[in-house]
Amino acid sequence: MVVTRPARLGLDLRGGTQIVLEATDSPDRRVDGDTLARTLEVLRRRVDQLGVTEPTLQRSGERRVIVELPGVYDPEEAVEVIGKTAQLTLHPVLGLAEPATEEPATTQPPADGDELVLADEDGSRLRLGPAALTGEAVGDARAELDAQFQTRWQVAIEFQGDGGRRWAELTGEAACQQAGDPRRRVAIVLDRQVISSPQVDPSVACEQGIGGGQTVITGDFTDQEAQDLSLLIRAGALPVPVEVVEQRTVGPTLGEAAIKASVQAAVLGTALTILYMIAYYRLLGGLAAVALLCYGLLSFAVLLALRSTLTLPGIAGFVLAIGMAVDANVLVFERMREEHRAGAGLRPSLERGFAKALSAIVDSNITTLLAAVLLFFLASGAVRGFGVTLSVGVLVSMFTALVVTRVLVELVTRAAAVRRRPGLLGLEGGGRLADWLATRGPDLLGRARWWLAGSLVALLLAGAGLVVRGPNLGVEFTGGRLLEYRTERPVDLDAARRALAEAGFPRAVVQASGDGNLAVRTGQLDQAGEERVRRAVTAVGGQSEELRDEFIGPTIGAELRRKALIALGIALAVQLGYLAIRFRWTFGAAAVIAMFHDVAILLGLFAWLGKPLDGVFLAALLTVIGYSVNDSVVVFDRIRERLRGRTREPLAALANDACLQTVPRTVNTGLGALFILAALFVLGGDTLTDFALALLVGILVGTYSSVFVATPLLVAFEQRSGRQPATPTGMLPSERRRLRQKGMWMNGEL
Repeated sequence: MVVTRPARLGLDLRGGTQIVLEATDSPDRRVDGDTLARTLEVLRRRVDQLGVTEPTLQRSGERRVIVELPGVYDPEEAVEVIGKTAQLTLHPVLGLAEPATEEPATTQPPADGDELVLADEDGSRLRLGPAALTGEAVGDARAELDAQFQTRWQVAIEFQGDGGRRWAELTGEAACQQAGDPRRRVAIVLDRQVISSPQVDPSVACEQGIGGGQTVITGDFTDQEAQDLSLLIRAGALPVPVEVVEQRTVGPTLGEAAIKASVQAAVLGTALTILYMIAYYRLLGGLAAVALLCYGLLSFAVLLALRSTLTLPGIAGFVLAIGMAVDANVLVFERMREEHRAGAGLRPSLERGFAKALSAIVDSNITTLLAAVLLFFLASGAVRGFGVTLSVGVLVSMFTALVVTRVLVELVTRAAAVRRRPGLLGLEGGGRLADWLATRGPDLLGRARWWLAGSLVALLLAGAGLVVRGPNLGVEFTGGRLLEYRTERPVDLDAARRALAEAGFPRAVVQASGDGNLAVRTGQLDQAGEERVRRAVTAVGGQSEELRDEFIGPTIGAELRRKALIALGIALAVQLGYLAIRFRWTFGAAAVIAMFHDVAILLGLFAWLGKPLDGVFLAALLTVIGYSVNDSVVVFDRIRERLRGRTREPLAALANDACLQTVPRTVNTGLGALFILAALFVLGGDTLTDFALALLVGILVGTYSSVFVATPLLVAFEQRSGRQPATPTGMLPSERRRLRQKGMWMNGEL
C-alpha cells in the first residue's frame, strides 16, 4: 500500500492568523531556554483548548514563539486568550487597608513583608497575605451555571496533588474568624487583580476548611467571560509575560486566489520554457523537457519528505527554480554544439560537453545556493520558505542535469536513427545568433569605456531615485499595520487618502493591491482605530471585506531591517570569498562590483516606482545577487579555461572570445527564467507581481553586467595587478575577424 503525505500549506495559502509572541523578563524571573520551553507548552495547551484544526507552534530564537491558527480570521479573541499571562494565585485576606490618598484604588503596591494591597471587586482595598496556592495546583476548571439560580455563571475548580489539602487549610483558617470580619474572606487573584474575594461559608468548620479538593469562583460573569476564565485556569499560568510583536491574518479567498494564480503561472511558464527548448535544441530540448519534469517531481518529493510548509514565496521559488534548472542543461548542450562544430564526433561531443560544462555548473549553482541559504537563516516568516524551495531546487536541478539528462542522452545516442542523422539531436548549427557571433566576432570589450559610462549613468539615476523619492520600506521593516480590503466598487486612491486623513490618519499610505483591492498602511492601531479605517474605506468604496491584516511591532521591524542589511553584507562577502578561492581576487572583485551595480539599479527603480521594499523583495534581491554572480561565473569559467591553453594571447582578446561564446547560453537561460517570471508577473497577484518584476529587472541587468561590467573590470584589474600587459601584444581583434570570415577560426582556436 502506498501512503501519500499531503503538502503542508502556509497561512498565506490556506488562510488564518499567525501571531508572534515575545517573552519578556518579569521582576522575579528572566527568560531562558527552560522558561521559553515552558511558555511554549502552556501556549500549546491554551491553543488546544481553542479547538483550532492543525495549529502550529514553534520556537523562534531565544525569546519568541510563532503561533499559526488556520481558519481563525478574528484574531482578537485568540490574542486575548493565548497571550494573557494569567497568573492565578489564592491569598488569605489579612484585613482592610487604609484608603489611598495619592494612588488609585486599583494600584498594587507591595505592603510590609510579602503582603499585597489590592482592590477587590467592589473597589475596597484589601491587605493580602502571601499566596497559599498557585495555578499549578489546579487540575481542572469549567464554566457552568449556578445550580440554584440557573442564571448566574460560575467557574468550578478541581485541585490536584496537595492542592486540595492546602485549599482546605486556607479556608479553614479563614473560617475561624468572626462573621463579617474581612479575615474570613479568601482572595482569588488573576494577574494581580482580585476577581473574587468570597467569604467562607459559615457552615464550614473552623480549622477543617472546604474539603473534597474543589471549589467554585463566583462573580458577575457573562457566559464568554466564564468560558475564557476557565480556559486560562485549565491551561495554566505563563511563567513570564508575553507580548504580541507581529500578527498576520489572511482571508480564505486571498489564499485560494494565490494558489490558483501560482499554479497557472507554473503551468504556463513551464510550458513556454519546454516549447522553446524543443524548438531551439530539437531532440536535446525534448530530453531536457523530460529532465525538467523529473526535476519537478523530485523537488516536490523532497519538500514533502522534509515536511516543508509551502508558502506563497515558497511556491514562487519552486516555479522560479524550474526556469533556472534549464541553465545546467543549456550549458551542457552549448558545449556539445561547440565540440561538434569543431569536428568532434557524436560520442566525443557528448563526453566533452558534460566534462567541460561541469565546473561552470558547479560554480554557478553554488553561488545561487549561497544566496538561498542566507535567506533561510536570516529571513523570517514565509520568505524562509522561498529559501528552502530555492535550495532544494538548485540541488535537484544539478542532479537532473548531470545524471538524468546524461542518461537520457546516452540512451538516445545509441539509437541507429540518431547515429545516422545526428542533426536530430540539434547539434548542427547553433541558431542565427551563434552563427552571427562565430562569423562576425564583434569586439565587445573594445567599447568597454562606453559600457562602463552607461552603467555609471544608470547608477546615478538609481541613486537619484533613492535620494529624491526615498526607499518605500514596507511594514515589515518600519513596523505598523497593513490592512487590505476588497471593495464593492473601484476606489480612487486620492479620495481614499482624503477620507483617511479626515478619519485621523493623514500619514496613511494608500496603494492599489492586485485585482482592484485597496491596501492601507498606518502606524499601530487599536480596535477603535481599525474601525475608523474600515469606515473610511467603506465611505469611498462601498461595502468592504478585509482580506489581510498584518501588524509588525516597532522592535521586530527594526530587527528585520538590521537582518536585511546583515544579509546583504554577508552575501557580498561570501560571494567575494568564494570567487577569490575558486578563481582569483580580481575575478571576485569584478563580480562583486557588478553585483553591487545590479542591486543599486534595482533599488533605484523600485524607489522611482514607489514599490514597497519588504521581505519578499529581500528574497528577490538576494536571488538577483546569486543570479548576477551565476552569469559572471559562466563567463569567468570560460576565461579561466582559455588562459590555460592560450597564455600568450592578451586577456582582453580571451575575455572577448569568452563573452561571445557564452552569449547563446546566457540568452537561452535568461529566456527560460523570463518565461516563468513573465507568467508570475501577469498571473501571480499583487505580492508575486512585485517579486516577479524585481527578478525580471535583476536578470536583465545581471545579464548585461556580466558581460559589459564584470568582464571589462576583470581585464582592468588584471592589467593593474601586472599579470597582463596594458597594451595587447597578440593578435588584434580585426585580424581575428578577418580569419573568421575566411573560415579559419574554429571554436575560438586557430
